[in-house]
Amino acid sequence: MFLRYTQRKKDGKLHRYWSIVENRRGEGRRVLQRQVLYLGEINDSQKAAWCRSIEVFESGTGHWRQVALFPEDREAPELAHEVVHVRLDQLQLRRPRQWGACWLACELWQQLGLDDFWREKLRPSREGTDWLDVLKILVSYRLINPGSEWRLHREWFHRSAMRDLLGRTGDALELQSLYRCLDRLLEHKRGLFSFLTERWRNLFEAGYEILLYDLTSTYFECDPPAHGKRRHGYSRDKRPDCVQVVIALVITPEGFPLAYEVMAGNTSDKTTLKTFLEMIETQYGKANRIWVMDRGIPTEDILREMREATTPVSYLVGTPRAQLTKLEKEFLKLPWARVKESLEVKLLPQEGELYILARSQGRRKKERAMRRRRLKQLWKRLHQLQRQKLTRDELLLKLGAAKAEAGKCLSPGGSSGAQGRRTGQCRDFRFFLA
Repeated sequence: MFLRYTQRKKDGKLHRYWSIVENRRGEGRRVLQRQVLYLGEINDSQKAAWCRSIEVFESGTGHWRQVALFPEDREAPELAHEVVHVRLDQLQLRRPRQWGACWLACELWQQLGLDDFWREKLRPSREGTDWLDVLKILVSYRLINPGSEWRLHREWFHRSAMRDLLGRTGDALELQSLYRCLDRLLEHKRGLFSFLTERWRNLFEAGYEILLYDLTSTYFECDPPAHGKRRHGYSRDKRPDCVQVVIALVITPEGFPLAYEVMAGNTSDKTTLKTFLEMIETQYGKANRIWVMDRGIPTEDILREMREATTPVSYLVGTPRAQLTKLEKEFLKLPWARVKESLEVKLLPQEGELYILARSQGRRKKERAMRRRRLKQLWKRLHQLQRQKLTRDELLLKLGAAKAEAGKCLSPGGSSGAQGRRTGQCRDFRFFLA
């Protein structure tokens, strides 16, 4: 890499614009220049832009001193520190690499004490592959600039300072080592979660009384395989034509993951909770935890088992709409209780559970603003259709499309009961505390 400038004469003055470029070998042994970084103009009228002060460490004295860098063909102003003239036409940028983020990733690794956990489990191979270093590189890559292992092998490793920080002598990283290292981690997944949980508790005195459980999916644009977890199922991404896998995750309110599982793409949400309850109790022991979930995850049978277990399990979950409709008359009799400035609730004890209907003023304003915006778009579209010359069938089609785009904003609003729930101003939950 080297510095290159372009000149432009404007208003009788000569301007120079600098860039960092590199030579790349193209097809037919042609040498192509690729711009890596545009630096902008460096001239006398903008001294602050090209006067760069740096700190230089003198190995002989062990002291720091400040110098200013100036192009060789420019006269430097009077400064309080030393001035160094640089020959820009001979300045080259060789192997630039990202240092700060890589150093921080290694520092976090040391703070978590991950060397103590992995040192005995990932010993160097007979061929000389240091699996622990490979794992550090993979983790730092995921933390700093996540992408594929191929991109790590081809680009990121050469642009990072991981080789220098880990003291590696080789300039390249074998692609197969990255894939094989991931395979070696799977058998230690449960032990790693237990170790990180303990470290998190010791470092931040964190508790795990509240656990959030949810599922998501990711799809693949490929032909359905004959076997494996990639299956057709309910697509949250609106891509039922693609195979997918379902990912279940248990985290704390702070966002710390306690467990995860990758399941077949046709897995039903209602069949996963029992497995995770057993997994968490087996790995972290039984405790008085509160599980927070969406209404579509637990079934009534699972909730009954959670309440009637030897050690009852507490939960906070959305109430099924059919069941809430049956309790609507009971809720109408209850007064609203103010929890804080913009939040009111109604509490209804029922068969050992506590049903909660929450109403938020902030949520009401948000829903009304969304409805008003959609109404304005619909009103604008109707005016456009009014000015167009359309046949009856064309007009009906366009009106139907406009109504579909407007969504539920045409339904009457409300602030309590079923109407409030339909407009999103009220939220309903069922709570069980063991």
